[in-house]
Amino acid sequence: MNKYIVIATVAFSAMAAGCGADSNPGRSYMPDMTYSRAYETYASTADLEKEGVFYNRKPVPGTVARGEDAEFAFNLPHDSVGYAQSAVLKNPLDSAGAKMDMKEAERLYLVNCGICHGAKLDGNGPLFNGGDGPYTAAPKNFMAADMKALPAGTMFYSVTYGKGQMGSYASQLSPKQRWEIITFIKSKQGGGAAASGAATDSTKAAGAAVAADATAKK
Repeated sequence: MNKYIVIATVAFSAMAAGCGADSNPGRSYMPDMTYSRAYETYASTADLEKEGVFYNRKPVPGTVARGEDAEFAFNLPHDSVGYAQSAVLKNPLDSAGAKMDMKEAERLYLVNCGICHGAKLDGNGPLFNGGDGPYTAAPKNFMAADMKALPAGTMFYSVTYGKGQMGSYASQLSPKQRWEIITFIKSKQGGGAAASGAATDSTKAAGAAVAADATAKK
């Protein structure tokens, strides 16, 4: 019995010695893992810059999210030039063979837009309610002449980046869903020569703005 007590005492003493105050032994089997200098994703990049690595935490321009169709990729910059260029964007869902579920588009509109712009697209949703709602600024009336004339690409740009009091919906809606909503709105707005003419004028103005910007940068 005494033999087992001695063995247990020796074993306990060895363990205690190994867990002593010296927490930094002279040797480590894998020191790079024992004393890791790992970087957390999207954390401070100061240490990387010290090593000559400059990372702005943003995806490479033209990056398409996994599971997203390349045809819905959107890379216009969030500035005055990008806004002007948006006037010439074409709705991918207007192309032949594009799959479009108008009932789903209506549902997306009502869930994300109707609370402000109204189920009738008249800018009188529950949050405004003729000025009696919590929002005192009237949302855009999509049935007004200026909104009917607004190019689909510019509407998409505004939904993506936000415009005025409206914030961005890029995190709530995929690019395809945004285009579906725009398609629904345009279908309710109807068409006509006046709207087409105004859209053409907007396109010409956008082209002129882009050309002027390009000339200024030379």
